[in-house]
Amino acid sequence: MKNHRVNYFILLFVVFGGFLIFGLSENIKGPALPSMQSEFSLKESQLGVLLALNSIGYLLACSFTSILANKIGMKWVGILAFASMVLAGFCMFLSKGYPSLSASYFLLYVGNGILEIGLGIMAARIFTKNTGTMMNVAHFFYGLSSIGAPILGASMMGWHVLGGELGWRGMYFIILSLSIIPIIPSLFGRFPEELQSEGESTSFRGLFRDPIAWLIVAVLSFGVVSEMAIGSWLVYYLQHAYEWSLKRSSEMLSLFFLLFTLSRLFVGPITDKLGYTLSIMLFSAFSGACSLAAVFIGETGAALFAIAGIGIAPIYPTVMALLAKRYAKGVGTAITFTVTILGIASVIGNLLIGVIIDFINHFFGKGHGNDLIGLQVGYVFIAGMAILCSLCCVPLYKMLRTRDGGLV
Repeated sequence: MKNHRVNYFILLFVVFGGFLIFGLSENIKGPALPSMQSEFSLKESQLGVLLALNSIGYLLACSFTSILANKIGMKWVGILAFASMVLAGFCMFLSKGYPSLSASYFLLYVGNGILEIGLGIMAARIFTKNTGTMMNVAHFFYGLSSIGAPILGASMMGWHVLGGELGWRGMYFIILSLSIIPIIPSLFGRFPEELQSEGESTSFRGLFRDPIAWLIVAVLSFGVVSEMAIGSWLVYYLQHAYEWSLKRSSEMLSLFFLLFTLSRLFVGPITDKLGYTLSIMLFSAFSGACSLAAVFIGETGAALFAIAGIGIAPIYPTVMALLAKRYAKGVGTAITFTVTILGIASVIGNLLIGVIIDFINHFFGKGHGNDLIGLQVGYVFIAGMAILCSLCCVPLYKMLRTRDGGLV
């Protein structure tokens, strides 16, 4: 019993530490990109390629991580992800030009993709009790490090080491080298494998034919598109709709992320008590309602943009908890299927927002005092994604009650 408890805490350290490092590695690029651009004289299109490698590496990792986990085990998948991130940091430190920098970035994002899928599978297998609570707490660590990553990265780049500034190379090397830390407990931990006696057998072919699986994909896609779009468009909206300063707009976005992160820390027990599908239905509806109200009330209701973060935050981890419970016998396959399609939907969803804003502005005549209409319609679309997430939960809730009884 004592050894079991010690092993559980080792695995907790690996999962929570992994999410912490994952958040750092994904969100330190903001302050680093201008320095990279200046050093290598990069065009904006070349920076765009660097950022596109994020999605490509992520989707590539989605394609093989679950299969790899079944072949070599979750322990070695996690170690591979952490090790590839350390190697990427070393390669970035030594990069001499754009080709080597691009190759290093690609390696980093493949490692990030393996880590995200791997951590999801690990958490699903480890958190068999109070799954909603523990999934939300795990993702809280990602949010926590995401808040501090840009500030930490910018600060470290200005550090003076051995007579010179640390710069973006040293900053990436040091932060990505932190990935060594979770490797050590990973070597000693005993990771649970797939459950063989409980849950429903899972295959990609079965998931493609399962309407519940597609409803879960829809719920997660609509919820995450709304979540990502708020992070991408809120500052732009406040600056152009209300003529706020960059500082004031950024502070509102920071408040959104603060409430978002705290929500993941505290609402987990509610999801376990209410049920996962019902929780997602209520929280996503709350987020959508807050965003819609903020648009229609105007500048005096701007705080509602940030408050929407409370509702949108639990969607991703709670869906992961739902997958862990429904597809216990094949959770890696279920997570891979769901998150891969999510990645494609996210690209399409975020592209649509920009297209909608441009189309409405063009239709009403941009430059003639109607610019605000396009922004408002674009943000209504963002809120609508959260509402659609909630609406998709209705048939999902009914089908789960019919098929799985208490699993809702």
